[in-house]
Amino acid sequence: MRDAPDVIFVTAAYLSAYNARAYGVRDYIAQFMFNSPPGLADAMDLAKMCAILDLIEPLGGPDFRIWRQTRTGLLSYPLDLDAARAHLAASVYVQMALRPHIVHVVGHTEAHHAATAAEVIEACKLARRAIENALAGQPDMTADPRIAARRAELVQQARQTLAAIQDLAVSASVDPLTDPATLARAVTSGILDAPQLLNNPFACGRIKSRILDGACYAVDEDWGTPQDESRRLTMLRRRVK
Repeated sequence: MRDAPDVIFVTAAYLSAYNARAYGVRDYIAQFMFNSPPGLADAMDLAKMCAILDLIEPLGGPDFRIWRQTRTGLLSYPLDLDAARAHLAASVYVQMALRPHIVHVVGHTEAHHAATAAEVIEACKLARRAIENALAGQPDMTADPRIAARRAELVQQARQTLAAIQDLAVSASVDPLTDPATLARAVTSGILDAPQLLNNPFACGRIKSRILDGACYAVDEDWGTPQDESRRLTMLRRRVK
């Protein structure tokens, strides 16, 4: 995460599930952290999570069961506790569009102070009511044309990112998506990058991101205009050469 563009978020989520299956995990809890970064619009946030599902669900089967766990992003909570209560309930309601098996309730007080036992109970009551309302007949938010379009766009661009990682493999005898050396090069080369990795000795931190129309995009370093993944990867290859 760390303010990474949506496509990097989706790609990383796929790599996590892919590696879990490759290394013998039979029950995999796929965590969907909503509201991260905090400025995402609900529609674009949901589109991002649906794109992850589109990519990881084909990995599932009798030997690899995927359990969907949703949660609210900690940094998205406002300091005002009344507003934070509303944010918790609204976030959980949107999360229910994924029909999660597990809802991880993040206390509404966390932006202000660590939740007490009483506040944890209060947060769970707020979440429970939002869940009950959704289960009683929530409209299908995933049918929204804007969500569907962004969802498809993210799947297509994440596949480009995965292909770029596969191109880094130095040997045909290994699976690039599980090979530690290849995945490390994906980070050091900037294919997998995030703004808040700046000054990390093991990453680039050169990528710039910005929320535009409610979604988080990689943007041109000089002009701040959005870059699709094909252009970003092309620029990276030129820089490496």
